[in-house]
Amino acid sequence: MSKLTITDVKTILTAPGGIDLVVVKVETSEPGLYGLGCATFTQRIFAVAAAIDNYMKPFLIGKDPARIEDIWQSAAVSGYWRNGPVMNNALSGIDMALWDLKGKLANMPVYDLLGGKCRDGVALYRHCDGADESEVEDAIRARMEEGYQYVRCQMGMYGGAGTEDLRLIAGKLAKARNIQPKVSPRTQTPGIYFDPDAYARAVPRLFEHLRNKIGFGVEFIHDVHERITPIAAVQLAKSLEPYQLFFLEDPVAPENIDWLSKLRAQTSTPVAMGELFTQINEWKPLIEHQLIDYIRCHVSTLGGITPAKKLATFAELYGVRTAWHGPGDISPVGVAANLHLDMSVANLGIQEYTPINDALRDVFPGCAEVQRGYAYLTDKPGLGVDINESEAAKYPVSGGIPQWTNARLPDGTAARP
Repeated sequence: MSKLTITDVKTILTAPGGIDLVVVKVETSEPGLYGLGCATFTQRIFAVAAAIDNYMKPFLIGKDPARIEDIWQSAAVSGYWRNGPVMNNALSGIDMALWDLKGKLANMPVYDLLGGKCRDGVALYRHCDGADESEVEDAIRARMEEGYQYVRCQMGMYGGAGTEDLRLIAGKLAKARNIQPKVSPRTQTPGIYFDPDAYARAVPRLFEHLRNKIGFGVEFIHDVHERITPIAAVQLAKSLEPYQLFFLEDPVAPENIDWLSKLRAQTSTPVAMGELFTQINEWKPLIEHQLIDYIRCHVSTLGGITPAKKLATFAELYGVRTAWHGPGDISPVGVAANLHLDMSVANLGIQEYTPINDALRDVFPGCAEVQRGYAYLTDKPGLGVDINESEAAKYPVSGGIPQWTNARLPDGTAARP
């Protein structure tokens, strides 16, 4: 019997949910045996695809797909310089595909390869957004009716607005809540505008409203998205204490993580951090010094299942729990990878979840079942998700640069998105 080897690596670009996705297909010398992985970096899909096609593919051809750890370690340093988000997403696509392959060879789901089930279902949280407190409240009640016990609450200007929209928002806020965004009358620079001071004043009022109207029977999450100054983040976290958030996400930017020790010393609001991290070592001091409560990790940007499992195990030693990033801009293959990790780690905190539409399910058969706020995996071998390439071809990608990343302050200064 000949030894199994990798014979081809394909990148599949598709956008069935309206968001550009990158999926990797690793084929082997056994006809019909392949693995799938998620390599989606939505803002740079062509860069990731080029990295896979030009560097990862020739590096992998002829290798033994069973040697997952060795392939990860050697691929991670094959370019000498340590990887950033482009190369890590390329590596993630390969890594997830190899775990998918190994599960198929063993006739076992990936969570069994990672140590087996720690639970029967994975608790999920959904996004509840609105232009004002009442709209957010309505969204929460709708999710509660569906059985969700955890929700992320965002209001108004979190996503930013154009200059004219921001002026309209300024008028509405000034009239309704005496909050006045500082809009420059001469601002002409194109972009998505955001007033961090008005935002920081509005958020505590949002949660005061929600707790008064809904009570404490549901867990609230809020994402700062690193969009305010460090001292404003400390003030915000302190002001949110009475409302007992499940966690406050990314209160500071990665460049300002030294501020987390000051924040921790002054507030008991739980913190989730790390959506923009690309290396395990970025979490290391935060975990060791108990500066965070949840690892907020985008698994594909870390490099896949292999490093994510190590990060979760390290965090477990310090009582820190997982909260893998689960937005709409990861493929159902990436969603499955998150869930297999969730099933197999003892220190699961919560899993972010974005609903998968019918077009996505047609392209990616085998998506997890979601019922009453929990996700349930089958016992299918591998990750359990397949791809219909003919269906995927019906949804071409756009490859454009998203507008929301062109963030601006009210005077036109470039800001973090």
